[in-house]
Amino acid sequence: MTQHWLFKTEPDAFSISDLASRPRKREGWDGVRNYQARNFMRDDMNVGDLAFIYHSSCKNIGIAGLAKVSNIGLVDNAQFNPESRYFDPKSTPDNPRWWMVELEHIDTFPRILSLASIKKMPDITELGLVKKGSRLSIMPVTANEFSILLSHAKRD
Repeated sequence: MTQHWLFKTEPDAFSISDLASRPRKREGWDGVRNYQARNFMRDDMNVGDLAFIYHSSCKNIGIAGLAKVSNIGLVDNAQFNPESRYFDPKSTPDNPRWWMVELEHIDTFPRILSLASIKKMPDITELGLVKKGSRLSIMPVTANEFSILLSHAKRD
């Protein structure tokens, strides 16, 4: 059964266009340093799951495109690099703390589906984006809300 997700990213660091321009249109989603988000990637995601790519901390905040999980169970090697901002001195290759998945670009939407418009959708009530205090960088999306959001995002 395909699950649905939303991955937040700051487009000046990594955008939907960056994902689309990668070789094979794939990239490991590294640098996640929240245990709940990590657990989603490590324990709950499967190859073929669909994910919205959401641009945050920018002028046009919202859903920018669609990707799918193309590989799971990958160790985030940035945790071992002392020069990386994602370095974790308590993590070792024998006992890594941080995991990632690989995402594959599927679609860049004609326009950003803005957070403001998402919040106005009466049928979007479970999504973490519309709940107070939810700041996770990766969050599940129900099948119904995914369908609604995808329909709105694909409109010109």
